[in-house]
Amino acid sequence: MSNPFAHIVEALDPNNPDHKFYNLSKLGDPRYDRLPFSIRVLLESAVRNCDGFLVKRSDVESILNWKRTQTQSVEVPFRPARVILQDFTGVPAVVDFAAMRDAVKKLGGDPEKINPVCPADLVIDHSIQVDFNRKSDSLQKNQDLEFDRNRERFEFLKWGSKAFQNMRIIPPGSGIVHQVNLEYLARVVFDQDGYYYPDSLVGTDSHTTMIDGLGVLGWGVGGIEAEAVMLGQPISMVLPEVIGYRLQGTPNKFITSTDIVLTVTKHLRQVGVVGKFVEFFGPGVAQLSIADRATIANMCPEYGATAAFFPVDHISLQYLEQTGRDAEKLDYITRYLKAVAMFRDYSNSSQDPDFTQVHELDLSTVVPCCSGPKRPQDRVAVSDMKTDFEACLAAKQGFKGFQVTPELHHVKVPFQYNDKEYSLSHGSVVIAAITSCTNTSNPSVMLGAVFRYVPQ
Repeated sequence: MSNPFAHIVEALDPNNPDHKFYNLSKLGDPRYDRLPFSIRVLLESAVRNCDGFLVKRSDVESILNWKRTQTQSVEVPFRPARVILQDFTGVPAVVDFAAMRDAVKKLGGDPEKINPVCPADLVIDHSIQVDFNRKSDSLQKNQDLEFDRNRERFEFLKWGSKAFQNMRIIPPGSGIVHQVNLEYLARVVFDQDGYYYPDSLVGTDSHTTMIDGLGVLGWGVGGIEAEAVMLGQPISMVLPEVIGYRLQGTPNKFITSTDIVLTVTKHLRQVGVVGKFVEFFGPGVAQLSIADRATIANMCPEYGATAAFFPVDHISLQYLEQTGRDAEKLDYITRYLKAVAMFRDYSNSSQDPDFTQVHELDLSTVVPCCSGPKRPQDRVAVSDMKTDFEACLAAKQGFKGFQVTPELHHVKVPFQYNDKEYSLSHGSVVIAAITSCTNTSNPSVMLGAVFRYVPQ
């Protein structure tokens, strides 16, 4: 069956008819202009992939009718543009494809025909351990040990990187998967098989949502779901409610993205956004860098939403330029997104779509705060830390129920580290390492942590 929406296909550049796109603005349906930007991505995928079998015309209608269907548990198919894997879950996927090739070979077929249908990227980033630290050669020594410990696995992945088409394997030492995805792998707009369409993805890591900070709709799924997408199958998903989160004001120069995200996390946990999309809008978004937005989107699993989406704006384009995307790519990204009404001007309230609910945060009210390590919603302002700490002592709270008695307050525990004597007393703060992608997603936060830690 031919695509029933073929009539809205047009060339982005009249002088280059080989590069086309489905112009959703030509649907002639006023409901489109009221859809949240995140739902427009789902709609474009359904329109482009409508074949009457896996994706039906009724699915397109369900998405267009989101304002009503969002509360009716209506399922629709979604075919993401790509899949991203980290090595813990990516290795089994490569093993499965290798097994399929082996089975085809035994049946007398051509094993090289077995490849991912949907583009996939695998980033090796979960294998390294910190055996050496605080030395100029620590990184190299740790990486050498990583290769030694994982030789057999890395040799298999090296084979996979050359054996399979439509799959890229990013080698060890390149960085954390989500940062590599943001800085290097993100297309924002795909240019493939003669068509332009929005970049979107699913990944085998809960913090895949970090990419939403750049305007790429994505979230984490299980390994079986990811492999199904790689084999060309759509994800069946319930059309989500979309919570609009309006940001206004300008952040105080003394706060970090971590302070903002802890404030947002606590607020959204109170609101209740589990299983929903959160879409950010309002003039305050333009005050946030892509690193700030990515930090907020990265914490999406902690406030329970499926995705935390920041539509593309001029700051997104500046980031793409800073990270090496060429002028031609930036040109077609801009023209495509404007043509399909997916380019956001956060200062223009007339672009604000309909949302299920709207909640607000004034960025000027955010203060430096602390939280965690396991419950980021337990946010405490730095100005209240002393009072809060003393209250915990008075309540005799301690680690795993350990009773804190007055006579323990001044006890010092000596220990040695690198042939030097140190001591810990009750209330000592120990920084072991910063490895979370939430913290490492923003260079300013990393630098702040390095320069604020002064060894005794």
